[in-house]
Amino acid sequence: MATVEPARRTDQPLVECVPNLSEGRDPDVISAVADAIRSVEGVALLDVDSDPWHHRTVYTFVAPPPAVAEAAFALVREAAARIDLAGHRGEHPRIGAADVVPFVPLDRLDLGGLRAAGVDECVRLADRVGERVAAELGIPVFLYGLAARRPDRVVPAPFRRGGFEALRDGIARDPGLAPDLGERRTHPTAGATAVGARPLLVAYNVLLDTDDVAVARGIAREIRTSSGGLPAVQALGFRVAERAQVSTNLLDPAVTSPARVFAAVRAAAASRGVGVRSSEVVGLAPESALPLDARDSLLLDEPREAFLLEPKIRRAFGAP
Repeated sequence: MATVEPARRTDQPLVECVPNLSEGRDPDVISAVADAIRSVEGVALLDVDSDPWHHRTVYTFVAPPPAVAEAAFALVREAAARIDLAGHRGEHPRIGAADVVPFVPLDRLDLGGLRAAGVDECVRLADRVGERVAAELGIPVFLYGLAARRPDRVVPAPFRRGGFEALRDGIARDPGLAPDLGERRTHPTAGATAVGARPLLVAYNVLLDTDDVAVARGIAREIRTSSGGLPAVQALGFRVAERAQVSTNLLDPAVTSPARVFAAVRAAAASRGVGVRSSEVVGLAPESALPLDARDSLLLDEPREAFLLEPKIRRAFGAP
């Protein structure tokens, strides 16, 4: 749901944060975490996107560096107080209550004269917030993406494999699962948190006209980069709302756009005798990533304007 806050002008550079919370069903928890973000002065909460099947909520907020750091920490603290992973079951893999907390530079976007922080500032934010989470909340932290301290953690898959349960059982004995910050044990209810810095990406899902998740997994394997498919694409197959879904992260939407993924998924599905029902953007996307006719050409579940990042930022901070 869109939640653009009132205008708040600033001369400071802006940073985006897109944390993923392991809760997509309890509106009280989802709202409490949103309130924790809003409680930090200078923060614009632009979007809250919850999925009960994935059991996950994605928050998108923007602020100058000190405020975005405080809001990110407030989110992790609130999530840790309200979510117990021992009872959490959803389609999406997870290692923590506040599962991933990425800081994203906005310096390649047209923000109508607003200033944007770059990659270096986002790396510093990841370090700073990660240290606070480990020290003050007792939650082990893995630094990933551009903030990774180990080459095998640029992509978070190695320490996320098997989810919370595998990490809980292996963190003390497997050197490959030792956190970058904090003790070698998971928090009993909140697990661990991956904090990082990364470029803008687009989370984009395509819903198939079948309930056979094996079809979605086969298509995901066919299109993802690691299997020799499309460049800069991560993909998995899930069963969502009684339908199979191909779920993707487009790591560079200028290289592989949602339109290119939609065409590839539709072709791969057709070769299996399956149609495409709809698609969705999770959170927000840069204007350049979505074609003007996206509602029709991509069978989006909402109008294109609902997903555009730059207009929401300009509106929130009073830029033309």
